[in-house]
Amino acid sequence: MTERFQGSFTQQEPIPDEGIAAANAVMQSGRLHRYNTSGDEVSEAARLEEEFAASVGAKYCLAVASGGYAMTTAMRACGVGHGDRVLTNAFTLAPVPGAIAAVGGVPVFVGVTEDLVIDLDDLAAKLDQAKVLLLSHMRGHICDMNRLMALCDAAGVTVIEDCAHTMGAAWDGVPSGRWGRFGCYSTQTYKHINSGEGGLLIGDDPADMARAIMLSGSYMLFEKHRAAPPLETFAQIKFETPNISGRMDNLRAAILRPQLRDLGTQAARWNARYRVLEDGLANTPGLRLIPRPDKEQFVASSFQFLLLDWNAAAVADVLGRCAARGVELKWFGGAEPTGFTSRYDSWRYAPSEPMPASDRVLAGVIDMRLPLTFSDEDCALLARIIKAEVSAVYQGTAVTE
Repeated sequence: MTERFQGSFTQQEPIPDEGIAAANAVMQSGRLHRYNTSGDEVSEAARLEEEFAASVGAKYCLAVASGGYAMTTAMRACGVGHGDRVLTNAFTLAPVPGAIAAVGGVPVFVGVTEDLVIDLDDLAAKLDQAKVLLLSHMRGHICDMNRLMALCDAAGVTVIEDCAHTMGAAWDGVPSGRWGRFGCYSTQTYKHINSGEGGLLIGDDPADMARAIMLSGSYMLFEKHRAAPPLETFAQIKFETPNISGRMDNLRAAILRPQLRDLGTQAARWNARYRVLEDGLANTPGLRLIPRPDKEQFVASSFQFLLLDWNAAAVADVLGRCAARGVELKWFGGAEPTGFTSRYDSWRYAPSEPMPASDRVLAGVIDMRLPLTFSDEDCALLARIIKAEVSAVYQGTAVTE
C-alpha cells in the first residue's frame, strides 16, 4: 500500500499552560496595554524585554507588534529615509523588502548561493551602493558572519539582522542578532515562539534604542521600560522622534515569556526532526541537501532542499505527486507568487536587475514547514515520500533544462 502523510503542516503545539494562566491573569486584570500598570507593578511586556535581552546578551530590548515593525523601526532609528538605498537578500520573504519600502527606502537585492545564504562576493561588489544592509537569515540559514561583518565594517555599511527564522540560533557561538547594529525577531505563529503576531528588537547603543522606544509609541512613558537606556538618553530624542505606534501588549508578552524559557528544549526537538529528514533524503537522485557548517548553530523550524537545474514541469510534477500523498511543499521557482512564497522579481514596487545565478538557485528551492506537532516517525515518513517521488520523476523523465 502506498504510504500517505496525514498530519497538518500548519498545526502548532498549544500555548504552554503557564502562558495560558498568565494570559488569563492579564485579561482578568483588564490591564492589556503595556503602560497600564499600578504602583510598582512591572508589565509583562517590560519583563519579556528584560528576559529576552538577557537570553541573547544584549543591553536593550523592545517588544513590538510584529517582526516587520521591528525592521522598520530599526531602519528609522538608523536614519534610513525616503530614497535611501538598502541592501538586502534576493532570497527572502516579502516583509523584508516591504519594510524597506515602508520607510521610503529602495531595496538593492544581493544574490543567493546554493547554500541558501547571501552571496558574499555579490555583496562585496554592491557595498558601495548603500549604507545599510538589512540581512535576512532566510529560513534559518546563516552565512559566514565573520566575513560578512568584515566586509561591511570596512565599507562603513550598517548591518541590521532579520532574525525571524533564527531565534535561538548562532554563528561561531555568537547569537543571531548580536552581530549587527540591531537584531529583529518575529513571534508570529510559524516562528520559534508563538504569540500569533509580534516582534522583538535588540541593540546595544543607547541613542538607537531610545529612538526605537519613542518610535514604538512610548509617549513620555519611556521610564516604564527596564531593558532600556538611562532616562537622560531621552532628553533631546523625545522632542525629535515621531510616535509610530507599534507596541506589544501584555497579553502577547504573557504568552511568550514561558515559551522563551523553554526555547533551548524546543530548539533541540526541532533539530532532531530536521536530522531525521536530512538522513532520510540523503543520496536521493537529483536532490541536493543544504549543508550546515560547523560554525552554524541553527534552529530548524523548516526544511529546504534543491532540485537544481530541473525544468519547471518536472518540479511541478514532484510537488503534485507529494501533495497527492499529503506532503505540502512550497516552491520558489513558480511563475506566480503563492501564499507566503514569492521572490525578488515578484516585488514590482522594488525594480531589480536580472540575477541569472540567483534565478537558477531560486528556481530549484523547495521549502517545507516543520512544526513540532510532527514526530520523528512523521519526519521519517515525509522523507520516504519525498525521496520516492523525486526519484520517480528524476528517473522517469528528462528533468533538466
